[in-house]
Amino acid sequence: MLTVIKNADVYTPESIGIKDILIADKRIAAIEDQIDLPEETPGLKVIDAEHKIAVPGFIDSHVHIMGGGGEGSYKTRTPELQLTDATLGGVTTLVGVIGTDGTTRTMPSLIAKARALEEEGITCYVHTGSYQVPVKTLTGKIEDDLILIDRVIGAGEIAIADHRSSQPTVEEMAKIASAARIGGMLSGKAGIINVHVGDSYDHLKIIEQVVETTDIPIRQFYPTHINRNPHLFEAGIAYAKRGGYVDFTTSSIPKFLEEGEVKCSTALKRMLEAGVQASQITFTSDGQASLPDFDQDGELIGLQIGKVTSLYKEVRDAVLEEKVPLSTAIRMVTQNPAKILKLTQKGELVSGKDADVVLLSHDDYSIDSVFALGKLMVHKGEAVVKGTFE
Repeated sequence: MLTVIKNADVYTPESIGIKDILIADKRIAAIEDQIDLPEETPGLKVIDAEHKIAVPGFIDSHVHIMGGGGEGSYKTRTPELQLTDATLGGVTTLVGVIGTDGTTRTMPSLIAKARALEEEGITCYVHTGSYQVPVKTLTGKIEDDLILIDRVIGAGEIAIADHRSSQPTVEEMAKIASAARIGGMLSGKAGIINVHVGDSYDHLKIIEQVVETTDIPIRQFYPTHINRNPHLFEAGIAYAKRGGYVDFTTSSIPKFLEEGEVKCSTALKRMLEAGVQASQITFTSDGQASLPDFDQDGELIGLQIGKVTSLYKEVRDAVLEEKVPLSTAIRMVTQNPAKILKLTQKGELVSGKDADVVLLSHDDYSIDSVFALGKLMVHKGEAVVKGTFE
C-alpha cells in the first residue's frame, strides 16, 4: 500500500516548506520536493494536501483509556475511550493510565484495552500502577512489568500532594523511581514515573527531596497537572528551571479556570517567557478521567469527563491566541513526549518513522485528515474508520 501526500506545508515539527510525503505501508518512506509515481502503481493512493499543513500525529501520554473516576461512587465511573475520541482529535499514539481506582480498574484490563485500540488502528502503551503506593503491578514488580510486558513503558500515575493519594514517603518514591529506572534501562524503555500532582501546597516537594537525597535524576519523574492552580504553576516553573519535565492538562471546565487553573495555552507561553526550555514541556488531555470538583472538606460536589480532543485545541489556542510559533506549540504533543518516553518511531515526520500524520487547514489550523500507521483514519474532518462498537 502506497500513499503520496502532495504539496503539503510540512512541519517535522520544524518547518521544511512545501513537500511531498511518501507512505509505504506503516512507515514514512520519503519526504521530497516532488514525488511522482506512475498512476498504474498497484495500491497507490494520492492525497492532494495543497493549502494544508502536515504535522506529526499527536501523542497523548496520559489517558484513562478504560475509563476512570468513581470519586462519587460506582455510578460515576467514566466510560472507556472509543477510537474516534482519539483520532478526531489528531491523536495517533496513547499512553493509558489507571488513576484513583486501582481496585476495579486493573492492569490486565488496561493492557487488554491498549491492545484493543491497537487492533483498531492506533498505537497504545501503558504505565504500570495507579494512584496507590505500594504500586499494584501486573507481575508483582515494577521492573518485571517493564522488562517482560511490551506495552508497559513506565509507572504511574502515582499521586502526591492530594487528599486521594496514599501519602507516599520520600523513601517509597525513591524505591519506585529506582525500580522503574532499572526496568527501563534493562528493557530499552523510558522507565518514567508519571506523577499526579494535586492541589496541596506540598507541590513537588517529595520529588525534589528524592532528587536531593538520592542519585536518581530529576528527569526520571514526569509530573502532570502542573497548571491546575496558580501556586502549583509557579512551583512548576521553579521545578522546570532545575531541569525537570512539566506536563499541563488540557481537559478543563470553566469553573476550574475561574478558580485559578492556568489555561494550557497560556501556561505554555508563560513558562517559555520565564525561561523554561520548550523541550521540557508537554500537554496531555487526562482523557476519560473524571474532572471532580471537591469542596474545602474534600466532599465531591461536581463531576465532568476529560476529553482527548482537548489536547490539540490547546495547541491551536497557543498558536492563534498566544502567538506561540506552530513549530514550538506542536512539539508539546509530538517530539517532546516521544523523546521523554523514548518512543523512537514517533513524534517526527522523518523518513523511516511511523506514518502518523495530521493534515491541518492553512486557514484556521483545524484538523482535516489523520493517518495512523499509514492508514487514513479521518478525512475532511470526518472519521472514515470507527471503533468496533461505534
